[in-house]
Amino acid sequence: MKLLERRLTLYEEKYGVLSEDFYAALTSGELADYDAYDESRADFSRWKGIYETLRRRKDAYRKQLEGRDSAEVLRVQPAY
Repeated sequence: MKLLERRLTLYEEKYGVLSEDFYAALTSGELADYDAYDESRADFSRWKGIYETLRRRKDAYRKQLEGRDSAEVLRVQPAY
């Protein structure tokens, strides 16, 4: 998930908006004017895909943790 977050940060820095705000604008049709530009269209497609993938992985992670004690799922490395 950290790699996906880093990739999202690149787009956020390039376009100056958070991924959540970008996704809301894209899905509501506010960014339709940018479809005419090849670079932004390609970037927006990738950005959307990365954002959706991160959301799915976070949802799956939360479902795995539901009803479980954090101590049960915590991976502890032995100290040598």
